[in-house]
Amino acid sequence: MTPYPAVSKAPIVGIGSTAARALTAEFARHNAATSALVVGADHASLVVASAVEALLPGDTLTLVAGERSTADLLRDHIEGLGSWIADRVKVVDALDEAQPADVVIVGEPVTGTAQEVRALLDRLGKYLTDGAVVTLATPAVPGRTGGAAAELFRQGALFGVGSDLVVRNSPPLRVHKLRFTAADPKVASTLAPAYRPSSVPVTRGMHIDSNGVAAAGIALGLAALARSARPKSKLWLLPALAAAPVAAFFRDPERETPTDPAAVVASADGRVLSVERMTDARFGEGEFLRIAVFLSVLDVHVNRVPVAGRVADYFVEEGGYANAMTAAAEHNVAAYTVLDTERGTVVVAQRTGLIARRIVQRVPVGTLVARGERMGLIRFGSRTDVYLPADKAEPLVAVNEKVIGGASVIARWL
Repeated sequence: MTPYPAVSKAPIVGIGSTAARALTAEFARHNAATSALVVGADHASLVVASAVEALLPGDTLTLVAGERSTADLLRDHIEGLGSWIADRVKVVDALDEAQPADVVIVGEPVTGTAQEVRALLDRLGKYLTDGAVVTLATPAVPGRTGGAAAELFRQGALFGVGSDLVVRNSPPLRVHKLRFTAADPKVASTLAPAYRPSSVPVTRGMHIDSNGVAAAGIALGLAALARSARPKSKLWLLPALAAAPVAAFFRDPERETPTDPAAVVASADGRVLSVERMTDARFGEGEFLRIAVFLSVLDVHVNRVPVAGRVADYFVEEGGYANAMTAAAEHNVAAYTVLDTERGTVVVAQRTGLIARRIVQRVPVGTLVARGERMGLIRFGSRTDVYLPADKAEPLVAVNEKVIGGASVIARWL
């Protein structure tokens, strides 16, 4: 009997540091005591190293050896890391000896058929606590056997946490995070913002969103084609010079979120357009406090979650593309992310503008999100609205005030 559920004898696919961090991100973001289980663990793998690095006082980690390791090798490795680690990490000889955990991590890429992956998930389901997350990776290269598994994940999770594409891996991997029972929204307040490999680091405090990397790559590709087609012309300089400002538009800086538990932070960088009380039957009874922020083309366009909670709904309403600063923008195309929180329903509306035509939302229904966590972006000039229960929140900003997403406090819970 194998120590963990085998799914394929396909060629070995490596897991690099970025993919390992993405696989263990759900364990690392918990600030409260958390248990994790790594199946298919290798004593020399970056996944085990990343899980060990994420340990906090009160956490527990259980390892089940995979095909490239043994329980004895794992025990020797853990003991060599010192008593603080050894006291919190348990190595078992078989999966049947493990206890249910808050996070279950498959330490080796899954490359089996959909049927094999279904069997794997069915077996792992016995080792998930209520609201627990299972994370695993499949190859993202077209034509690999991971394609069938990826399709299964898109269809199969009732309370899914989503997936991340990790292109900085050889070959690229898609890390899937699945939840099969609903999580308690209260848990969100104990979480740190999730690590999402959807941006490329430029400096320690600045990243470029993957959309910007792609756009800049297209611009440079056009420049190369233009220079090849007409080597004597200087027209190639136009797309070449445009690559840097295009990438800069998609900049994604690190932000320090306030520690005050009663603080509500801005969802976007920009200027406050309005602060008003209103009703909206789509989100429930009672009044809402709505704070609207306009984003110019010069602002950071990565949107963030204003309060901790669970994504309860997401829908898009069609409309026009009026200037986001005008009253007509109320009828623009808008994407609504509805959150269940400890203090009631909170909504973030991402609205298009005169130039903006593309909304990106990266937190699917069922996801637990921390305050200040990245949730998506809007391309070019746009507007972001935050709806709060009016009887439970006090606004702290005024019209025309400049705010910074994830850092500025726009309201306070009463």
